Amino acid sequence: MSLIACVVNISEGRDRAVVDAIAAAATAVPGVQLLDRSSDPSHHRSVLTLAGDRTPLRAAVLALVGETVARIDLRVHRGAHPRIGAADVVPFVPIGETAMSECVALAHEVGREVAARFGVPVYFYEEAALSPGRRRLETIRRGGFEGLAARMALPEWAPDAGPREPHPTAGATVVGARQPLIAYNINLATDRVDVAQKIARAVRASSGGLRDVKAIGLLLEHRGIAQVSMNLTNHTRTPIPRVFELVKREAARYGVAVLESEIIGLVPQAALFAAAEYYLQIAGFTPDCVLEHRLRSLPLTPPTRPSDAPA
Repeated sequence: MSLIACVVNISEGRDRAVVDAIAAAATAVPGVQLLDRSSDPSHHRSVLTLAGDRTPLRAAVLALVGETVARIDLRVHRGAHPRIGAADVVPFVPIGETAMSECVALAHEVGREVAARFGVPVYFYEEAALSPGRRRLETIRRGGFEGLAARMALPEWAPDAGPREPHPTAGATVVGARQPLIAYNINLATDRVDVAQKIARAVRASSGGLRDVKAIGLLLEHRGIAQVSMNLTNHTRTPIPRVFELVKREAARYGVAVLESEIIGLVPQAALFAAAEYYLQIAGFTPDCVLEHRLRSLPLTPPTRPSDAPA
């Protein structure tokens, strides 16, 4: 069995009934588990993490996308998070011993089926990209849904699969394969979105900040606070504490405090172990110092009952 996760980002974060229906379409497929679900009304976005073997996962993702296309109309969608599609991003992530090549093949198969079945144009990104210029999600998504039709009219932005114009209500979908990332947000004790945007520029790799960090600054209208919204694409090279401390120092330059941080979706346990080691300064810390981790690594031997004893 090849265990694969799919972290689907959909452009709906306010209507719980819609998200319930979309999630139900996926979980109706036997052999697929919904590991996590998170919605944000200001982002107007939900993230659903599915996992399973490639065959049931393929069916579940297609069912989810179909329900999303039927229920979400981007013509009336407004949120703080960039998006070009109702089913905006569909990345496949290898779990355990699964090879990245299996995720790439599944991404291509699912993306082409999405285009054929639902009439939604599809772009492939990250490890599934068919050209170097389409590896980065932010490059594909530049201009948002509102600018998508004009962009797709350019020869260099013809989709990798599907029609040459956006779906009227569902836009386009970006399908890919990638390593696990951490969706990590830091909320500021201010409503000054300009401060969040300046901090985002200081920390993201593309403008000279920390490598493996993608960041934008935005306003969480439902809470009246600004947020630095980030993706950490390699937590071993750029751990969470390093990102948190840099954001905190940058915020202090503007007289702003950090209110809290949050993780969207799931996080590798190694990232949390690294945070514990950093902040507690534990000498010689390893995952084996954690009781539950150590127990999981031991073979489970049932106790000997009297009737099992040799005669």
